[in-house]
Amino acid sequence: MSSLICGSLAYDNIMQYEGRFAEALLADQLHKVNVSFLVPTMRREFGGCAGNIAYNLKLLGGDPVIMATVGLDSAPYLERFAELGISTRCVRQIDSSFTAQCFITTDADSNQITAFHPGAMTWSHENKVADAGPVKFAIVAPDGRDGMLQHAQQAAELNIPLIFDPGQGMPMFDGEDLKNFIDLATYVAVNDYEAELLTARTGLSLAQIAERTKALIVTRGELGADIFEGGKKFDIPCVPADRIADPTGCGDAFRAGMLFGLTEGYDWETTGRLASLMGSLKIASQGPQNHAPSRAEIEERFHAAFGYRFA
Repeated sequence: MSSLICGSLAYDNIMQYEGRFAEALLADQLHKVNVSFLVPTMRREFGGCAGNIAYNLKLLGGDPVIMATVGLDSAPYLERFAELGISTRCVRQIDSSFTAQCFITTDADSNQITAFHPGAMTWSHENKVADAGPVKFAIVAPDGRDGMLQHAQQAAELNIPLIFDPGQGMPMFDGEDLKNFIDLATYVAVNDYEAELLTARTGLSLAQIAERTKALIVTRGELGADIFEGGKKFDIPCVPADRIADPTGCGDAFRAGMLFGLTEGYDWETTGRLASLMGSLKIASQGPQNHAPSRAEIEERFHAAFGYRFA
C-alpha cells in the first residue's frame, strides 16, 4: 500500500564563491551591507523534503504519494517524477507563484549565505489528506505552517499512522503546537539539534516524548541514531560512507528507509539500520537526489554492513 508524504517540493540553487565572505564584508559597515559576489559555478538540484523522501523510498521499491504545492515553474520537477514512476496526483499547482526555492552561496571556507523563498509552499493547506485515498502510513515533513498543522490533524482523524518530522520547520511552532503534533503523531523523528530544540520548547524530556508516542527517533550524524520505543533504546550504528560529498538530504534519505521498514513490518533494529544505510548512500553523492543505487545494490550493501538481509 502507498505511503503519503506531506512536505515541500523545492529547487535548490547552489552557487560557489571562490573568495571569502570575510574579505568582502567590513565589520564596522554591517549596518549598510551592499556587496556582490561573483559565482562562476551554479547548479540547480531537485529538492524539498517530500521530494527527497519520495525519491529514496522509490529506490527501495516503496510506493510514495507526494502531497505538496508547486508553482508555475514546476514542469521539470513533475516530468522527472513521472519518469521515475512517482505519483504526483496529490501535488497541486499554484499558478500565481513560483515553486519553493533555496539560494545557497558557499565561500572558500565553506561558510554559507542562504535565502529561502517559500513560494507555492505557502498554499500547502489547500491539500487534504483524505484526497490521497487509502495509505498505510503518512509523514508530515517541513512544509507551509498551516499545511503541517492541518495534515497532521487530518491524518490522525483518519487513523493513519503518522510520522511527525518537524525538521527546519520547527521554528514556526511554539511549545503548545509541538505538544499537539507529538500527541497526534504515532512516531516522532528529529536530529540531535532538533531534539534539543523540541525538549526546550515543549518542556518535555526525550523520555516523556517517547512515552507519548509509539517511538521517538533521534539521528546523530556520524554517531548513528537512537530509537526509543516501549521503554527500550535501540542504538543504530552509522554505516561508513564511500566518501563524504554532500550531507544535503541525508535526513530525508534516513526517513525514507524508516518509512519503508515500518511499511514492511520490520523490527526497529532492521528499520533503523536500513535508514542509516540510506543516509550513507546519499552522503556520497552531490545533491539530494543524484544517487541511484539499484534495489539489489542496497540489499548487498545492507548485507555487507550488518551480516544479514532485510528482505
